[in-house]
Amino acid sequence: VQLVESGGGLVQAGGSLRLSCAASGFTFDDHAIGWFRQAPGKEREGVAYFKKSDGKTYYADSVKGRFTISTDNSKNAVYLEMNNLKPEDTAVYYCASEASFGHRLGDYIFGWWGQGTQVTVSS
Repeated sequence: VQLVESGGGLVQAGGSLRLSCAASGFTFDDHAIGWFRQAPGKEREGVAYFKKSDGKTYYADSVKGRFTISTDNSKNAVYLEMNNLKPEDTAVYYCASEASFGHRLGDYIFGWWGQGTQVTVSS
């Protein structure tokens, strides 16, 4: 399994960014795929996930209505569209996929991780 994120950067508050994650070694059909983030001095936080076979989508309360997770099976890619960004969204964002052991979020365990991409939102 390999996950490679891209799309991070510096944006002003109220702006938008779209993160991408290129995945290989598994399919989205039967594996949950999600986004997590970690700000300096804080624990890793689950942001959103989606599992096609279960039809389940999750968003953290802090991002509901602003972030959208989507997948493109033809490209084996997952995206995180982030709108109305706030300074508190500043963090390293990680793409993750379901595994047998790792970090539990909701109904799933995420154990495969990308290298992360930095998102910085200025006020």
